[in-house]
Amino acid sequence: MSSHASNPARVVPLRPAPVKEPLWRHVIGDVLRGERLAQERTLKDVAAAARISMPYLSELERGRKEASSEVLAAAAQALGLRLADLLARAQGELARYAEPRPRPRPERAAPRAAADERDGTATSVAELSARPPARARTTPGRGDVRLAA
Repeated sequence: MSSHASNPARVVPLRPAPVKEPLWRHVIGDVLRGERLAQERTLKDVAAAARISMPYLSELERGRKEASSEVLAAAAQALGLRLADLLARAQGELARYAEPRPRPRPERAAPRAAADERDGTATSVAELSARPPARARTTPGRGDVRLAA
């Protein structure tokens, strides 16, 4: 027998863990299963109407398989939905998981100084925008790339 008593360490996180967004296949699967159950239909019935195998539909509902757009459209149609309806419901579910992001505050447009290309002096943005654009170089400079026609 050991003289050491069991002392399990307790880990206390310093910050709350970030909420992970669900995978697309999990969200789609939840929407498909929810709609099927709301209609009180069986996997066999919906799979037959969608012309996909029952085990494959089960895998889709459990979020274990990624479905093509054709399969999703067939499953949605079998449930009396359009593909757009299925995707809109999935988007609604995803939006529930999304954390609200702080909106950036609009900054006031303060005149900034910019280096004048002609003489190297600082000029305000307003003065630069009122000035006609600088003429393009007509002779190639060092490092310029020419395209052959």
